[in-house]
Amino acid sequence: MLHPQAKVLLDKNKALNLPPLESTGVSGRADSHDEMDLAGPIEAGVKILHRYISSPTADLPIRMYIPENSTGLFGGLVYFHGGGWVFGHIDSYDAQMVSIAKYTNSVAVSINYQKAPEHKFPTPHDDCYAALQWLWDNAEKHFVDRNKIGVGGDSAGGNLASGVALRARDEGLINLAYQALIYPANDMKFNSDSYLNFAYDYGLTRSAMMWFWDQYLNEVDKNNPYAVPMRAQTLAGLAQAIMISAEYDVLADDSIAYAQRLKDDGNQVKHKHFEGHLHGVFSMGKYVDAAFEVRKFIIQSINEVLGD
Repeated sequence: MLHPQAKVLLDKNKALNLPPLESTGVSGRADSHDEMDLAGPIEAGVKILHRYISSPTADLPIRMYIPENSTGLFGGLVYFHGGGWVFGHIDSYDAQMVSIAKYTNSVAVSINYQKAPEHKFPTPHDDCYAALQWLWDNAEKHFVDRNKIGVGGDSAGGNLASGVALRARDEGLINLAYQALIYPANDMKFNSDSYLNFAYDYGLTRSAMMWFWDQYLNEVDKNNPYAVPMRAQTLAGLAQAIMISAEYDVLADDSIAYAQRLKDDGNQVKHKHFEGHLHGVFSMGKYVDAAFEVRKFIIQSINEVLGD
C-alpha cells in the first residue's frame, strides 16, 4: 500500500499539472531549482565548502562537507546526484550530505557533473571518476583515510556510482571501501514488472526513464558496463554495496536485480527495500519521514563498513 505521506506528495505534484519531463526537454532544468528545501532542514556541525576541480573536459563545481570538531582521520564519500543524467544539481543535496558527513565522520564531496544530452556518456562518468580520483589524490591534504573512501549516488547518480566502482575495480588504482547505491538505474529492461506496474502516476514514469536513457547514451554505448552496469561480464571483486530500493518505483526491479547479482558474484550487500514509498524518497524529507530512515540506514551501514 502506498504510504499516506507519499500519496500526499503525489497528489500535490499532480495538482501542478506539469507536462511530462520528456516533453519539456532540457528546459525543464529550471524547475529543478524550485523548492530547494525539499530534502528537509540542514543540520549544524558541518562546514560546507564550494570549489572547483578539473575533469578531462571541464572545470567542475564541487561541494565539500567537512565535520566540525572532529579528531583523527575522516572517511570519504564521493557522491553523484540524481536527475536522469539530464537534470539535478548539487544545491539540492546539502541536507542529505551534511547528515551523512556528520554521522559517519566523513568528508563528503558532491560533484556537479556535466549533463546529457549536451554531454553524453562517457563525459558524466568521466567527471565522476575524476572526482573520486581527486579525493584519492588529495586524501592527506583533507585528513581522509584512503582505506575509508566510498562512492554513492541516487537514481542516475546510483548508475554513475556503480560504473565508477566497476572502473575502480578494473583499473586497480583505487581501492573503494563501499558503494552506496540508492535505487540505481543500472539496466534497460523497460518491460520488468516494476516498469509496467508503476509506469504512470507514481512520479518517475517509464516513458521518462526511456527518454533519459536516450539522452545519456549513444547506441554504441548500450553494452558498455560503465554506462549500463548490468552489462558487466562479472560483478565479482567489487566494493561492499549498501543498497536502497523503493516499492512504487519503476527502478525497483533494477535495484533488486543488481543487489542479487552482486551477491551471486560474491560481494557483500546490505539492501533495504522501502515498502510504500516512491522513487526519490531519499530527497523528500520535507514531506516524507522515510527520507530520514533512508539516511539512517545509509549512515549505519557506512559506519559498519568503516568499523566506526
